[in-house]
Amino acid sequence: MQFLPEPWMDFVAVIVTSVLLSLLAYKFDLLTKSGCIAALIVGSVIGILGSFSWLLLLIVFTLLGFIATVIGLSKKKEKGLQEGTHGERTYKNVLGVGLPCIVFALINVLTNDVYYHQMMIGYISTIAVAAADTAASELGVRDDRTYLITTFKRVPPGTDGGISPLGTLVCILASVVVTVIGWATINLTIFDVEIFLPMIAGVFGCMLDSVLGATLERKGIINKYTNNCITGILGAALAVALSFMFF
Repeated sequence: MQFLPEPWMDFVAVIVTSVLLSLLAYKFDLLTKSGCIAALIVGSVIGILGSFSWLLLLIVFTLLGFIATVIGLSKKKEKGLQEGTHGERTYKNVLGVGLPCIVFALINVLTNDVYYHQMMIGYISTIAVAAADTAASELGVRDDRTYLITTFKRVPPGTDGGISPLGTLVCILASVVVTVIGWATINLTIFDVEIFLPMIAGVFGCMLDSVLGATLERKGIINKYTNNCITGILGAALAVALSFMFF
C-alpha cells in the first residue's frame, strides 16, 4: 500500500480537522454560518502555514473560550452581556483572534523558518492574549467590583475598558494555562525560561485591550474586533522583541 508523503498527510489532516471542527461548532450553535466559514479558513491557513501542532493550540483556545462563554450564560443574558443571542460567535470574532495568528505564521513562511523560534513565540502569544481577554470578558462580568482602567472609577460590569479583581485573576490564569499547553504541544517541553514570554504577553495584551476599550473603543474610533486584532499583534510583538533582546 502506498502512503502519501508526510507533507501531504499533514495537509490532509489540517483540512479534515478544520472542516469537522467548523461543522461541529456550527451544529452546536457555537458559531454562526459566517463564523463557521471564517473558522474553516483561519484553521486551514494556520495549519498549512504553521503546522498541525499550531492548529491544535488554536483548537484548545477555542474550546476553552466556549467553556468560559457558557459559564454563567443565563446571568449574562439577563444583563445583555452575552455574544449574539446565546454566546455564538460570528466571523468578526473569529477574524479578530485569527488574523494576528496568521500574521506570525505568514512571517515565518516568508522568512523561510529563519526566525521560526521567535515567530512560534509570537504565535503562542497571540493565543495567550486572546485567551486572557476572553476569560476576563466572559468571567470578569460576574464581578460587580468593576473599575475603568484609565480612571479607576467604578463602572457597571461589561463596560468597555472595565477591569475587576476576578477578571484580572482569570486573565492571568488563562494566559498561563494556554501558554503551557501551547509550549508543550509545539515544543514538547515546558522546561524553558522563554515560556514566560507568552504569559507576559497575554496579560499585557489583555490590559492593553482594556486601555483601548476605555479610550478609542468608547469614542467609536475602533470596535472590539479591531481592538482584539491590534492587541493580539502588539502583545505578541512584545514577546518577540523580548526574545530577540534577551535570548
